[in-house]
Amino acid sequence: MTKGNPSRGKRSGDRNHIKCRRCGSNSYHKQHGKCSRCSFPESKLRKYNWARKTRIGTRKLMQRQK
Repeated sequence: MTKGNPSRGKRSGDRNHIKCRRCGSNSYHKQHGKCSRCSFPESKLRKYNWARKTRIGTRKLMQRQK
């Protein structure tokens, strides 16, 4: 088997991420056994302050700051 571009075609049927049981998104990594969106199977939901705008929405965030 050669290296480089032709080798990438062998990976076509392999899927690393499957549907998560908790959040339903296609973010559960089979090998790691962890969801990249909600961090399932940990009990606490994954959330960060830097992602606050996307969770709340920018309009509500601006009203809250006034």
